[in-house]
Amino acid sequence: MRLASLSARITLLLVVTSLLVLGGGARLMDWRIDHEMESRFQQNLLTQAGALSTMLQMEQDEVPSDWGPRPHPGMLGGDGPTFYELRCDDMPLLRSSPPPPAIPAGWPQEASAKPRFARLQHGRQQLGSVQFAFTSRPVEYTDGQHPDISRGGMKPRKCVLLFEQDRRAIDQLLLATDWTLLLGPALALGIALIAVPLIVRRGLRPVNVLVDRMRDIGPHAPGQRLAASGMRELDPLVARFNDVLGRMDDGLARERQFANGLAHETRTRLAELRALTEVESRYPSGRKLPEILGEVGQIGVELEATVTALLLLTRLQSGLEQPQMQALPLAAWLERQLQRQHGTATDRGIVLRLEGTPPTCLHTDPALLEVVIGNLIGNACAYAPTGDTATVRLTATGLCIDNAAPGLGADDLANFGQRFWRKQPPHAGHAGLGLALADAAAVALDLQLDFRLDAGQRLHAALSWPDRMTRHVPRS
Repeated sequence: MRLASLSARITLLLVVTSLLVLGGGARLMDWRIDHEMESRFQQNLLTQAGALSTMLQMEQDEVPSDWGPRPHPGMLGGDGPTFYELRCDDMPLLRSSPPPPAIPAGWPQEASAKPRFARLQHGRQQLGSVQFAFTSRPVEYTDGQHPDISRGGMKPRKCVLLFEQDRRAIDQLLLATDWTLLLGPALALGIALIAVPLIVRRGLRPVNVLVDRMRDIGPHAPGQRLAASGMRELDPLVARFNDVLGRMDDGLARERQFANGLAHETRTRLAELRALTEVESRYPSGRKLPEILGEVGQIGVELEATVTALLLLTRLQSGLEQPQMQALPLAAWLERQLQRQHGTATDRGIVLRLEGTPPTCLHTDPALLEVVIGNLIGNACAYAPTGDTATVRLTATGLCIDNAAPGLGADDLANFGQRFWRKQPPHAGHAGLGLALADAAAVALDLQLDFRLDAGQRLHAALSWPDRMTRHVPRS
């Protein structure tokens, strides 16, 4: 399959656009020029016919009997031979010599004071015509006297005039204009078909340079970025590509950190098992078998907890673990969660305190909620300094757990939720997956989990739930 070419597409668009613009412009100009020249031709035709009628009227006043010398074609000027036919009441018919080649039937009856223009054809000859009616009146002399009445000069007459002129000159001019307007766009399009692809390819050269620079950037060379091209159209693309590279580097760094953490946790537990069995085999310590098996079992429990947490985290982040929503009496449930952490808190001298009144029921998944709140309370008991008080504050819209965190900095909060990330040296049973699980479970339950450090260096873990989880609790 042949790939589409951006250069060919731009060329096609430019050629089509040029064809529409130039063709439409030429068509409009042709119509405008034809209309203007036709109007001027008709105006010239009417002017000649008016001059002819005036001249004939003057001759009528001078020589009414035989009309004297008749005007001959071309005596009025113009762009082609002229012909006329004049009909007046009580007067003989007057025609040019030669007479008009094409005379419309019944034209004297159709003539009126308003000029009427027409296009006539006689064989191959094209004629423009105008016909109108007028009243012939005597001309008053400068001395106030009039021609002799006995000769008929004072009698007004109703006349009709048909005036024709050969259109060959103007038709040739219009044809030459049409060819000029046709050949101009055609020549421009021919040049465009040759020049536009070359211009487009040259204009797209920075894109090719950008593609060449992209070839050397990838996961094998993290940290590399594209330099700005200095072009307004390409710089946003470069910025977005660099942003994608930054996110890719961050993702790869997290994946490497995750792989290193997983390898470390697994290798550490397996190394402990191997060292324990080899030492006891070669250099028996004299401990009782149940004690040794208990230590082996504890290492297996920690390894199993790590694998179970990873499996749950994977299911949550991939959407395979769907919440099973039900009505949960929150007060009694929280008491059980605090009791589970009571032993750890007592061993480290931590005081667990519950404040506020929780909602009567919460519409949620108890197992996933336990992942969230259980990890938050467990972290407070495991990492708070000895003798601290960890407080769980409840409201109608959520809860907040705070404890002292002297070893944390503001930059460390950005790492919360990363797999296998730990600020302090690892404790038994803590593989650095607790906050990652809590964050993933909170997202699955549509809960909002936020962390902040106050001025007193106390860590606040705020968990909030939407109103619908407390308002729309199904009846059991």
